[in-house]
Amino acid sequence: MTQHNDSPRPSTSTTASGSHAEQQVTLCSPAELADALPYLLGFRPDDSVVMVALHGERGRFGGRLRLGIPPLREEWPDVCTLLAETLLSGSSKRGARPDGVVLFFCQDPAPGETPGEVMERLRPLAQTLRLACGRLDMPVHEALCISDGRFWSYCCPDPRCCPPDGTPLALPGTSVMAAAATYAGIEVRGSLRQMEARFAPLSGDCADEQERALDAAAFALVPRILRGADCEDVRQETLALTGRLVRRFDEAPPVPGRAESDARDDTLLTAEEAAALIIGLQDRTTRDRAAEWMEGPQAPAVLRVWRAVARRCVPPYTEHATAPVTLAGWVAWSIGDHPEARVALSRALSLDPRYLFAQLLHRACNEGLDPEPLRHCLRREQADRALQAAVRAEAAATRVESAASAVEEERPRRAARRGGRPGGPAGGSGPGGATGPAGRPRVRRRSSAREVRDGQRGSR
Repeated sequence: MTQHNDSPRPSTSTTASGSHAEQQVTLCSPAELADALPYLLGFRPDDSVVMVALHGERGRFGGRLRLGIPPLREEWPDVCTLLAETLLSGSSKRGARPDGVVLFFCQDPAPGETPGEVMERLRPLAQTLRLACGRLDMPVHEALCISDGRFWSYCCPDPRCCPPDGTPLALPGTSVMAAAATYAGIEVRGSLRQMEARFAPLSGDCADEQERALDAAAFALVPRILRGADCEDVRQETLALTGRLVRRFDEAPPVPGRAESDARDDTLLTAEEAAALIIGLQDRTTRDRAAEWMEGPQAPAVLRVWRAVARRCVPPYTEHATAPVTLAGWVAWSIGDHPEARVALSRALSLDPRYLFAQLLHRACNEGLDPEPLRHCLRREQADRALQAAVRAEAAATRVESAASAVEEERPRRAARRGGRPGGPAGGSGPGGATGPAGRPRVRRRSSAREVRDGQRGSR
């Protein structure tokens, strides 16, 4: 794509739901590529390197890869090698080796820096990544730098189409790609930074209140979780609380505006509820069972619950957000919201890079795998537990019924034994009756303990 003329360009096709037919959009210039980037990812990337695989003679868009720009220049060679290898391996797993690559370098200026200086500062990174792709026989057709509403091409030396001062981006919603995306139902969620902010911890007075609640919950629950006898009780309490919150959020639909909706959701749970759920989710078994809220009409409410709980993980409990953020990523992936899933899972790994559940989900989501096998596994585990609970309940009911039958059978025998003994209910004044043998008054024996006590009184 060094030559910006009317030759075939990379194209992308999107399929909308319902009766809309498949729409194919052909991008013929760097300006159109730069405008298309948010629609390819579902959000506007900040401080990111983005790679898009191209396939076929017309450069059909394939797999996409995004990574935060490494802050240290010394890391750039190794990172570029890893990025190129990852794009190649991921595309090959999906059955098509890339025939080319388009690169995007997105970063706004730092204080006192101009967009042009950003472009020049990132030029060595772009060149290093181009060489890494070339070594794997993946030619780079275009490399664009996007900064502060302008873009530059690292591949085009012609100032007539790529001026040194950059080219302004098209106004949002005015391009052919924007029209096609709207028709296809593709939504741009805002910037990456705005999406990550939905999982950021609260601040101010509410953060202080939440920290105190987390301290109290940790003091009360952690010893119970560590004790085997109480751990299952804590699990059941945590899952019951999750169910109540899901129903509460589901009964309160989101309000217009993401920030406004998140602010309203923050009022739907108390500091004590959030703290109990956060501490309870640190148990892996509890987290895995909570992952079973993953589909159906309540799934959007579940996603809102996990976001709201993640925002309650205030310092020094920030790392505790790894579990709810990972669950948010899982629910988003399960319902087909891939942009949200990738952002959430990346956020989870930034909190704890060794969190295995987030690692597996992030890799599967990025490789375009189907979440249905995991959903099927969770459904089966849920069904197995329900079956085991039913068997235990039936066994308990059988034991109670057997005990009741035994009591009923024993009652007549006891009555018969009492009736056949002297002094039984049949004789009121005969031998063994109220008057005792031979008509003498019955003398009731006192207990030995009472005798001891009476003796002690007499000796005083």
